[in-house]
Formats: sequence, C-alpha cells, structure tokens
Amino acid sequence: MTITYEWRGDVDNPALNELHAEGFGHPVGRTDWETRLRRHSLGWVCARDEQGRLVGFVNVAWDGGAHAFVLDTVVARAARSNGVGAALIRAAAEGSRDAGCAWLHVDFEDHLRPFYFDACGFRETAAGLIAL
Repeated sequence: MTITYEWRGDVDNPALNELHAEGFGHPVGRTDWETRLRRHSLGWVCARDEQGRLVGFVNVAWDGGAHAFVLDTVVARAARSNGVGAALIRAAAEGSRDAGCAWLHVDFEDHLRPFYFDACGFRETAAGLIAL
C-alpha cells in the first residue's frame, strides 16, 4: 500500500466525516471541516492511498506561537498497522516545526500510550485537565 501525506491537504468534508465516524465509532456527521480547520488550525495532514481515498488524518491546533497540539489522529481500519498513524504524526511535527513552533503536545486515552510514546516519540510530561 502506497500512502501519500500532505500538510494542509485538500479537505473533502464527506470523506473526513466518514473517516472520523469509522475511527471514533460514532454516526457520520456533517461537520464543515474545511471551515473549521482554516479558522482554528495551524495545519493538518491528510493521508491518501493510491486511489486518492482519505485513509488518515490529523489536525494540528496551536496557540499562535510556540505550542502546537495534535487532535483527532485517525486511520481507516484497512490502513492500520502499516505505520500510517506514526507517519501522520511525523508530518504534523515537521509542519509545526516549519511554522516556527517549538513544542508539539498531545493528550490521549491510556490504551494509546504505546502509539504516542513508542511509535511517535512523545515523552511523558505532567499535565492537567478539567472536564467541562
């Protein structure tokens, strides 16, 4: 499987809504991702297969300065366990670095620790969270 990765790639709202639904186990939504991303994100990475289908995605929000934040990393079931997720994060880190950020943050559910720490190279830090 040949996958291409594109920083700030073209966003197809229906395809991204379907990928999110598959990856996060909810019904297909009608989110206007293109508007949301352009308004709130430093960038995003789209992963596409040989036929141009969206098989992976990660959003990178930021504070307008040194800090970027990984959100919504998702890979289609058919493309999992092939390094797509780690490649998405590498591309997100590169895009963030090129934009002048010094830090890339992520929070995640505990079962994703091996992915983010071992496959992607994040290190553990102290952080806080308030559920709203």
